[in-house]
This record gives sequence, C-alpha cells and structure tokens, in this order.
Amino acid sequence: MSGAREMATAVCAGATTAVGTVTAALARIERVDPVLCAFAEVWEEEALRGARAVDDRIAAGERPPLAGVPIGVKGRHGLRGAGPLIAAGCVPVGATAVPGPGTAWQTWGLGRYGRTVNPWRYDRTPGGSSAGSAAAVAAGLVPLATGTDGAGSVRIPAAWCGVIGLKTTNGRLPSADRTGLAAPGVLTRSVADAEAYWRVVSGGAPGPGPGPGPGPVRPPVAVWSPDLGFADPDPEPVAVAHAAARRLADAGAVRLLPPGTPLRLDDPATAWLALRGSGTGDLRTAARVRAANDRVLAALFRRADLLLTPTTPCAAHGHEGPEDRYSTALTWAFNLSGHPALSLPAGFGRDGCPVGLQLVAAPGREEQLLAVAGSATC
Repeated sequence: MSGAREMATAVCAGATTAVGTVTAALARIERVDPVLCAFAEVWEEEALRGARAVDDRIAAGERPPLAGVPIGVKGRHGLRGAGPLIAAGCVPVGATAVPGPGTAWQTWGLGRYGRTVNPWRYDRTPGGSSAGSAAAVAAGLVPLATGTDGAGSVRIPAAWCGVIGLKTTNGRLPSADRTGLAAPGVLTRSVADAEAYWRVVSGGAPGPGPGPGPGPVRPPVAVWSPDLGFADPDPEPVAVAHAAARRLADAGAVRLLPPGTPLRLDDPATAWLALRGSGTGDLRTAARVRAANDRVLAALFRRADLLLTPTTPCAAHGHEGPEDRYSTALTWAFNLSGHPALSLPAGFGRDGCPVGLQLVAAPGREEQLLAVAGSATC
C-alpha cells in the first residue's frame, strides 16, 4: 500500500481516482478486519460519497493536498476533529477501535468483531487507547489514522505496532478534553505522511518553527534518558531504544550529549491521576509535582533541543492486561508538561514485537521532531 502523499499525487494527476483509492481501502478492511478488529464502524456508503466529492473537486481544477486519501478516525466521535483533513481531501472510511466498556487499563480496543489485536502478534495488545488507529495503519488498511493522546494514547500503540505516532503540543490544536491533558495526534507508517498531516492541521497555528535561525546548520542537541529518573523500565526496550538513538547520532540527525547528571523528574502518576479526577491524589500535590517537573524540563531545553527515551518501559503485553505495570510511565509526564512528542520505530524485541524511541521537543516544535525523525532511518 502506498503512502498518503503518493496516493494524493496519483489522484491529483489523474492516474487513479479517489473512488478507486477508497474502494481499494474498503476491500482491504473487509478482508483483514475480521481478524484484526481495528474498526468499530466502517462507513462504506459515506466514504464512497466523500470520494466522489473529491473526484468532483479534481474535475473542477482543485488539487487538495491529501486528495482521496482514506483515513481512519479514532472512535465513533472522531469526525468532530477531522474537519481540516476532510477539507484537504481525506476520506474517512470508519471509526477505529478504542477500549470498550470494562476494558481495564485502557490498553486495547473493541472492534466490530472483538478485541483489537497487534498486527505483529495476535496474542498481544496493540496498546491504547488509539488501538484501532495504530493497528489499521500498521496492517496497511489505511495510510493515516487520527488519535488523541492523554497519557501516551498515541505514542504507546505507535511503539507497539511499529508506526510513527505524533502527539502535538497541548493546547496548540483544538481538544475536547477539559483537563488539558490530552492533545490530538496522528499515526502513520512514514514520517512524510505525518508531516503532511501536520501541515494540514496546524494551518496558521502559532509556533516557534523547527529550530535555530540563520547560521551554520547543526544537528539538534539531544539528551538520552532511559527512565526519566523514576521509572523502572525493562532492559530490552531500553537497549533497543538506545541503539536507535545511537543510530540517529551516527547518521548526523542529532548530537547526543555525553552522559552527565541523570535527568530526574518526579513520578507524574499521582499528579496525572488527580488532575484526571480519578479520586487518587490531591490537586495541591499535583500542582507541586507539575511545577517541579516543569522547572527541570525548562532547564533541560535551555541546554538541549531534544530529549530521547524509550517510548514504553515494557514490551507489548497480552490481552489479559499488564497487571500492575503502567505502560504510560515514560509518556504521561509530557501530557502534564504539554511538550510535543513522537514515537519512532526503534527495532524489535526478542518476542518479535516492535519497540519505540520517544523524541520530546520544546513546546511548539513539532517541526523539529518531524525533521529529526525523517532525517534518518532507525
């Protein structure tokens, strides 16, 4: 399956039609989804109607940047945030699976045919809560699917399904989340498609740009942290992610600072839970943790451009659940702080499942994350 940009180029050039592209995606979904369970709903009639509308735009001389690209939207209410993508020519083909009632830990999805499985190993979860979006993209059902990230809900399934997962800066794009912890995001198989998504949804959103201004081009300075100072990650995801970080450095995509004083954040678990209104923790403690971590991160980003970590502290677990392990241990600090972050495929564990490398940048620097991710293959 070609990527979103290649699909749109072919549609705009008349080499194919939006109807043809969407019809092919619907056929893939019909063939694969009974096993994958990536979609909660498939909108065949609406999708074909939308594809015909895109073909009409092409016939009228328009050239939408994502013309005819079939996409999945997260959950049954995902269309609410898909307006810019539809305006750019994308055609939603269905609602991707999210955790269903009673699915503890929010780490797997409930699709039309049952629980969503990891395309790499059906006995493993794809991660959550953007489970169906990650699985659909990884399996080639659609080239792009939307997500939301409130604690790692884009980055964790991206890591475990071996795709790109971008969480945007909190507050930079519209979000229905009243706590301010969740930010929109996207899952794609290529950095180029994530960049195409970002160009469309950011529009004129204010931001400081990709990095330094005029002057000699230098790779961004990066700090590596295996655990953020509090997590207890398993050795294998740390080793795989660190090897990927080293490859980025060897390719000249980043300049890794030598090991120095380890980064030490306060564990954000109680703060996140209190702010989420779970009844665990109190808001005064949450405010102290948040303020302390904000100071540490502000100091880090004064001396470096990027923070690199494993995306998750553990491998993808089975469908019975993670027991007492928080797969969010390395991601939800950046929902509290609001920093943009991206999960990049780093390699594979001994179990055959993908592992992710997390890149974190200063607020508003999504372009820098995408530039680094796109400059080298991990």
